[in-house]
Amino acid sequence: MSQFIVYPAIDLKDGKCVRLQQGDFNRETVYGDSPYEVAQDFVEQGADWIHIVDLDGARDGKRVNANHILNIANDLPIQVQMGGGIRKEEDVTFYLQQGVNRVVIGSLAVSNPELTKRLITTYGDKIAIGLDARDGYVATNGWMNNSDKSVSEVGKYFADCGVEHFIFTDISKDGMMSGPNVEAILQLADESGKKVIASGGVRNVEDLKTLKGYSDRNIAGAIVGKALYTKEITLKDAINEVNQP
Repeated sequence: MSQFIVYPAIDLKDGKCVRLQQGDFNRETVYGDSPYEVAQDFVEQGADWIHIVDLDGARDGKRVNANHILNIANDLPIQVQMGGGIRKEEDVTFYLQQGVNRVVIGSLAVSNPELTKRLITTYGDKIAIGLDARDGYVATNGWMNNSDKSVSEVGKYFADCGVEHFIFTDISKDGMMSGPNVEAILQLADESGKKVIASGGVRNVEDLKTLKGYSDRNIAGAIVGKALYTKEITLKDAINEVNQP
């Protein structure tokens, strides 16, 4: 069975760690003034990877919180997967050359699939495609806009382009602690034949064990945010549970 990775999440807004409900910038909770200290705590609890989103960048379409992301990537013994504000080739190059391990392309994948395809060819598994779904369609620009592209359509296109990892978020589940949309995650994994990292809705260790149960069907990990910050899950326990044979 392939390895299942727990990705603790840091969402950055105004340089602070926040969580939004369903991506709504007006429904935020601040959980920490120092993203670096939060990341340090994740390292101490045994995380191999961390998932960081530049929320300001996603909304504004440019790099905003890069210094915080690079501090973590360069100073801490952890692999960093980041997204938010990636709108051109230069953004991807900037982060990968400065120590980020994987860049998540979301809006750009819909607005410029040709460029995204080229980036996948150049950087391989250092590029993941983020599919943020609202009613089966991909949302873009910090989830503020809906595209006319279905998750299936975009997933199949980029699977054919050679992408190895998708990150699937059901926006209706994000920050709601209501459980992940396992059916939709599995559908993307089955249709694309590629690894899918689940995002949105994980509320307890049982949800992680459920997702891990499908690792033979390409569910490769889960991003956990709010449940960590509200102490529903401790990261150490979550990692220990999914590492059980």
